Amino acid sequence: MTAPANPSQHAADPAEPADPAKPPPHYIGHRDRLRQRFLGAGADGLQEYELVELLLFPALPRRDVKPLAKALIQEFGSLWALVTASPDRLRQAFNFSDATITALTVVGAAALRATRGQVMNRPVLAGWDTLVNYCQAAMGHETTEQLRLLFLDRKNALISDEVQQRGTIDHTPAYPREIVRRALELGAQAVILVHNHPAGDPTPSRDDIFLTKEVVRAAAALGITVHDHLIIARGKTTSFKTLGLL
Repeated sequence: MTAPANPSQHAADPAEPADPAKPPPHYIGHRDRLRQRFLGAGADGLQEYELVELLLFPALPRRDVKPLAKALIQEFGSLWALVTASPDRLRQAFNFSDATITALTVVGAAALRATRGQVMNRPVLAGWDTLVNYCQAAMGHETTEQLRLLFLDRKNALISDEVQQRGTIDHTPAYPREIVRRALELGAQAVILVHNHPAGDPTPSRDDIFLTKEVVRAAAALGITVHDHLIIARGKTTSFKTLGLL
């Protein structure tokens, strides 16, 4: 994790109460101008750090948040990585209050929920790109591995999206029997395996290939199809089916 450029920027976020005898601080006018720019030009007219400023305004009403917004983008690397960061990481790195953490991460949660709504209960094979984009959004910036299971009905509509296991930075425990058992509980006819590689290389490992074969074998015995196994990295996706591994 990158060290803060200015430790004072990461101090606890409560600001000193406003003094009515003093003139308004310079950033008040900046806030109004930034809001008007957003309303006039939309998000495309603003830099990423300026969008972060807008998110911080309600939580930090009496603080110049421009330096903080820039520090956040530098720390996390992108707006999406910031708004999907874990509360613990935000709290540890920036000493934020719950109110500030909520102001930042509720945006990512809402966006992910909306994206998920575009794939749930719809035939995923006909909207494959949308499904991959959802998996990228949900898992692309995770710092530890996780195994996600997408269960499909007989029409290949997504009926359940579940994170079965979470692991370390380079390993996730997975159990073929548990995957098949859950598919039977849901009445699923097919499953798509999805897991992430936080290091950024979506190349399947030998363990990934072995696990997939074991899941395919266990599922086939009960009439359940494994459509694919996707490996998600930051901006990259590998498909076992495309590689001929299924």
